[in-house]
Amino acid sequence: MSYTGPDFDPPQPEHEHSGRSGRSGRPRRWPAVAGVALVSGALLGWLVYEATASSDSPSGGTAAASASSGSPSASGAGKSPHSSRSAVPSASAGDDGKGAGAGSGGPAASGPLKGKVVVIDPGHNPGNFQHTAEINRQVDIGTNRKECDTTGTSTNAGYTEARFTLDVAHRLRTLLEQQGATVKLTHDNGSPAWGPCVDERARIGNEAHADAAISIHADGSAPGNRGFHVILPAAVHSGSADTRPIAAASKKLGTMIAGDFVRVTDEPPSNYLGGGTGLVTREDLGGLNLSTVPKVFIECGNMRDSTDAARLTSGDWRQKAAEGISEGIVSFLRES
Repeated sequence: MSYTGPDFDPPQPEHEHSGRSGRSGRPRRWPAVAGVALVSGALLGWLVYEATASSDSPSGGTAAASASSGSPSASGAGKSPHSSRSAVPSASAGDDGKGAGAGSGGPAASGPLKGKVVVIDPGHNPGNFQHTAEINRQVDIGTNRKECDTTGTSTNAGYTEARFTLDVAHRLRTLLEQQGATVKLTHDNGSPAWGPCVDERARIGNEAHADAAISIHADGSAPGNRGFHVILPAAVHSGSADTRPIAAASKKLGTMIAGDFVRVTDEPPSNYLGGGTGLVTREDLGGLNLSTVPKVFIECGNMRDSTDAARLTSGDWRQKAAEGISEGIVSFLRES
């Protein structure tokens, strides 16, 4: 996601880096993230690989438009756990999210997640850029007020974050439904035409009584900044926000997702946020502040870095991204 706007004031990278011109940068403290031991095994494997791998080839760019919207989904056909790597076809960068895993609408399949509810929030909406007045409207995020939503970012070639997030959301929905979960999307395939606002995205998960919720994004940072990070809610108690009841469970959910994501996708943890853990805690995101169910965000990579962009625009890699997220969610729900 672009860190410009509503839910996303720009965080400060942990080292000096040029290329953030035009972005405001007030200092932000990052609370220490405990429980990193759960992901250390997966991250250690990546670090060994990184020590012998060639360096990245970054490229530059600026932010653009974003995602798609819609209605809750239902379920799919029964498959054995984690057997869907070849079950869902890959797609090109031009996939608008209406293809692979676009959902069925039938009853949830039998499986280990039968009775579990997962809410997937594809970041942004492709119609947002046509509704600037609406998305700039201030909404309550618990601790203060911010804009309803943003347009998101894009690769230098114009592949938008919104298309990416909806495509991954569809793939993830299929994987979870195959294990019996009931899956709801905060928006889908152009409905609604913009948004929903960040407060409504949280409300959808709350009203669904989700056992787990995840917001899918891709970052719009400077070239050379690469890797994924999972954003955890801080224990916020201010105004209408009180994440204290869900902070620990959200941390467990995010830690499990990070461990499986790095293992399945081979995407490194962020080299500019999170101190190499792939985990960041924030208290300024309305989608987390207003949640009453375990919830995290994932930034799957940096769309402005050429190495990450090549992955994000690959249908095969997006399938791996969905699998990594799915396996983390499944592990969390099995222990819940």
